[in-house]
Amino acid sequence: MTIYQELATQIAEKHQKIGRPFIQGILGGQGTGKTTLASSVSAILAEMGYCTACLSLDDLYKTYCDRMILLQQEPRLIWRGPPGTHDIGLGLAVLDEIRNSHYNPQSPITIPRFDKSLHNGAGDRTNPEIIPHIDILLFEGWFVGVRPIDATAFDSPPSPIITHADKIFARDMNYQLTHYLPLWERIDNLVVLYPQDYRYSVQWRKQAEHQMKATGKPGMTDIQIEEFVNYFWRALHPELFIKPLVNSSKYVNLVIEINADHSFGKIYQPEK
Repeated sequence: MTIYQELATQIAEKHQKIGRPFIQGILGGQGTGKTTLASSVSAILAEMGYCTACLSLDDLYKTYCDRMILLQQEPRLIWRGPPGTHDIGLGLAVLDEIRNSHYNPQSPITIPRFDKSLHNGAGDRTNPEIIPHIDILLFEGWFVGVRPIDATAFDSPPSPIITHADKIFARDMNYQLTHYLPLWERIDNLVVLYPQDYRYSVQWRKQAEHQMKATGKPGMTDIQIEEFVNYFWRALHPELFIKPLVNSSKYVNLVIEINADHSFGKIYQPEK
């Protein structure tokens, strides 16, 4: 039995016990394979007879217009992705609609979708997906389930949080996370895809960009990739935000370690 099959079986069992639509969170940084995991598990659950849907944190981005306004107000949000660039109200509406849909099984569910190619790569909302019924939702994203930490952690933070401005940005992003907690409260179960070394994200992103450029599509240079990844580490550093989660069973149900070659390593439940 593959990891995907085992996870699908566990999710199905938990769904049956809970007696309503089940929301499975999947947390994983860049290149950890969270989208692949979600789509693979979704396909297996469909074969088992469950109506399953996938939702990415990316699908909850604010509209292009709203993000352009946000950029004027907060020029540090040069990339979409950090806390503050999502429509949390939309996310709550979607998750609540799914969780309560068993009360009105005839009513279809509207799932928002985001097209990253629009506006020259800035991205925007596209037509939502209408799904007749959902038993299980796989909700994945690079900081799904991540919680604010004690601000004293930014007094002596890891690189690339170096300058005074970096520390202020990190503290502000940490505060923004508080607005996401109601979303995380709707999650029934959380799986973390955890690289053995968080710095693998840089080489994974470079590999992906090189493969994309080999097909003739434009892509970032290695230096641009490093700047891009460092930006997100300054926002929510894996050592500060992910490491504490995988060492505690309070919020995380399962940890799947990811090796440098993208293969699965150790699988375990955090200690209580």
